[in-house]
Amino acid sequence: MVVSGTRTDRVIGRGGARMALGDAELRGIVDEALGGIDGGSRILAIVPDRTRDDNTPQLFPMASQVLRTIGVRQLDVLIAQGTHAAMTDGQKEEKLGARLADVAVLGRVFDHQWDREDSLVTLGELSAELVSTLTGGLMHEAVPVRLNALLAPGLYDIVLVFGATMPHEVAGFAGGAKYFFPGVAGPDLTHMTHWLGALATIEHIIGRVDTPTRRMIEAAARLVPAPVIAFTSVQEREGETLHTRALFAGDLFETFRRAADISRQVHIRYTGRKYRRVIALLDPHYDEMWVGGKASYKLGGIIEPGGELVIYAPHLREISVTHGRLIEKYGYAPLEHVRDMVAGSDELRANLCVAAHLAHVAYGSSRTHDGRVVPRFQISLASEVPEDVCRRVKLNYVDWHAFDVERHKSDPDTLIVENAGRDLYLVNP
Repeated sequence: MVVSGTRTDRVIGRGGARMALGDAELRGIVDEALGGIDGGSRILAIVPDRTRDDNTPQLFPMASQVLRTIGVRQLDVLIAQGTHAAMTDGQKEEKLGARLADVAVLGRVFDHQWDREDSLVTLGELSAELVSTLTGGLMHEAVPVRLNALLAPGLYDIVLVFGATMPHEVAGFAGGAKYFFPGVAGPDLTHMTHWLGALATIEHIIGRVDTPTRRMIEAAARLVPAPVIAFTSVQEREGETLHTRALFAGDLFETFRRAADISRQVHIRYTGRKYRRVIALLDPHYDEMWVGGKASYKLGGIIEPGGELVIYAPHLREISVTHGRLIEKYGYAPLEHVRDMVAGSDELRANLCVAAHLAHVAYGSSRTHDGRVVPRFQISLASEVPEDVCRRVKLNYVDWHAFDVERHKSDPDTLIVENAGRDLYLVNP
């Protein structure tokens, strides 16, 4: 693959809903994707954090070995952690697939600090007119495009992006430009795009490729000054085995679309009906509600109005390390209520990603016979989060020690979902 201008000139790779790409196939794609890089190049690799289930531990060591053979001058890593807490060194080694000291070519591994002005660089601006066009009139404000300062012009010759694609509540699908925004972005677009996803409503966003949010983050990503080679994959876990169903390498935007076509087949499940109760056995990757809310995002579409979602997560101990205070102050609520709270709160207007989270977890609304807006279904949390905290965030508290999942298995109006938060469940194909 040849790096030309500011983007790679083609996409390589393969995939299918029932494929399982082995090491040899993955290595062949990596070899070809990196083969045109010049010796002496300075490389920045952007990789997902521990909340993402992906094959970076396979791909990054392969890429490092290829780059060592080529003779690149520098390979640094930037963790696309968005607003999540930083990983430990052990977690970074697990994500990169090797002890840091043993990676074939490796400089420094950087944590992204989204809320530190001195760690960001402004690459340009999306004008008010462009924002209005991209969002279909949902938003009209200009927004600066700020990314981690490592992406400033001239620091690196090439940027590699490693990441997986799956349905996502804010952008429609994860992957592609989302590893820049919010992965390594400043607060401006992070807040704006999350709130945009809420305004567009989760049911019109999740599992779709062409969304207002995707249009915004791709417009912003075109301002990245260095050429980008993306390694965009699709994974499916069966038991303890993580299968790579697809890997596409090359252009940031086209690799995402090809992967999303496969993800649509792999990660969307159809039930044919709605259920009165859904019990979500939360994926262990999600250890706080900031990410554990994916159980609601991906299951809300199959819950009857007035029904219940039980998030069963004995491993979950926090609402959010970063945003917990605000979430506890305002609580989960339907979009209609969150919009009112935003209108009346400078604090929430300055933290629109939190406002979006409040609405996304609540998922949707219903109206009572007297016209009041209420949550479409109730959410009960069976975790290590204390009862008083659950009440403050407007979730029902369930003592997970006393909750018997087995008792509900024979109930025809209950669906039990393992590893909840990974796959999107819908009623109709």
